[in-house]
Amino acid sequence: MAACGAASQTAWSYKGKQKWRMILFPIFLILVHLIPVNPIKEDGLNPKSRKRIMPDLLTEPPAIDPVYEARVYCNIPTIAERSMEGHAPHYFKLVSVQVLIRHGDRYPLYAIPKTKRPDIDCTLQPSRKPSHPQLEAFIKHMSKGSAAQMDGTLSSLPRYPSHSFCEMGELTQTGIVQHLRNGQLLREIYINKHKLLLSDWTAKQLYLETTGKSRTLQSALALLYSFLPDFDWKKIYMRHQWSTIFCSGSCDCPMRNHYLEEEQRRQYSLRVKNNDLEKIYVDMAKIVGIPTRQLRASNPIDSLLCYFCHNVSFPCTKTGCIGMEHFKVIKRHQLEDERERQEKKLYFLYALLATHPLLNQTVNRLQRIAEGKKEEVFVLYSAHDVTLSPVLSALGITEARFPRFAARLVFELWQDGKRPKEHFIRILYNGADVTFQTSFCKDYYKRSSKPMCPLEKFVSFVKRDMFLVFNSTSYYDACRRRPL
Repeated sequence: MAACGAASQTAWSYKGKQKWRMILFPIFLILVHLIPVNPIKEDGLNPKSRKRIMPDLLTEPPAIDPVYEARVYCNIPTIAERSMEGHAPHYFKLVSVQVLIRHGDRYPLYAIPKTKRPDIDCTLQPSRKPSHPQLEAFIKHMSKGSAAQMDGTLSSLPRYPSHSFCEMGELTQTGIVQHLRNGQLLREIYINKHKLLLSDWTAKQLYLETTGKSRTLQSALALLYSFLPDFDWKKIYMRHQWSTIFCSGSCDCPMRNHYLEEEQRRQYSLRVKNNDLEKIYVDMAKIVGIPTRQLRASNPIDSLLCYFCHNVSFPCTKTGCIGMEHFKVIKRHQLEDERERQEKKLYFLYALLATHPLLNQTVNRLQRIAEGKKEEVFVLYSAHDVTLSPVLSALGITEARFPRFAARLVFELWQDGKRPKEHFIRILYNGADVTFQTSFCKDYYKRSSKPMCPLEKFVSFVKRDMFLVFNSTSYYDACRRRPL
């Protein structure tokens, strides 16, 4: 699970498939949306050129292009986006929405040794692009947040980024704007159109939870502000989740850790076989003047992605510059690794066990609301790529791209107006309806004309079917049953 949380990997083996790979690889990529990860920035210019390097985004290319995938991952706020949230037959009533987000654009978690860190300003300035019409009001409202109730250490975290030279991992203005846009879009659909919350909404109608990082807290507050502008701070109770997989009180799962370790061994095995990748690391290490092992440990793509997303040239030293060719080899390896990850299924087994506590909490809440409870009708989890990625895998949404900055996964609960006891769900990823890509609703889609999935199918999946692959009947048993 490397760079910028981007765990990317592949499924074609190296031996005996090279000929077919060259024929089928482009076709396969057209037919299937791979999870892209960790892209970085284009640098095909003269090594000493310091010009800005981001080309214009046009239509989606017919085959995987590392530069295009990098820009999708950056999620630049100026790019228009289509959304399918809130679509249903007129006689259906929306009764609950649960949103799981990844934090917005951030400064790198790692620095490339002996290079200048990217010069990014993390203060919020409405006059600087990218901006948002509500950015200035957001800043003012955040300064009044002392009345909010926040678990544990959350109260000591800043409510918006403010360093003129970003700290490691700090949310940027781009990241704030990304979630102001998310909240605005969701408000137009769920508040203005479907009246999910009325003007007199209460604290009990919300459930808010975030990990203990400033970037996730700030992302949640940005989305919440544009979703419920000028909200009353006294109605806000932000819960702290210490686990990045949101396992709460059900984190003791030895087999989850076993499958993750097996997956990491698979990743390592594939990497050491890739001679081209090793040559690139050797060359980059020479450029910056450090041992290859040290460069690899610094996770350079995490830093390079920041250069790319903020349209800044890659770092140079007296020896040379890190360039596009370095990126292409690293990115190609990531795609191969992602494909192999899909084939080997170790990550899928990890994902089932890692995400069950969160999905079980989600299902229990949806059941309560379907029974008539009016609490926690809008839920927001603010998390990381390592939270969203296993959820997508566990649900069987294999065609989804790796979680970009400010990615959102939405669970909608609908009541059938003609049969009020019947409830259905829709699942949307970055605005696209992926309900019938899930493993538990693919067959239903073939037999029904309704554009939704029965709630009971989701319930059965979480309460029973998730454990079948482990030859178990419960989460506790699956977490302790060794594979045969």
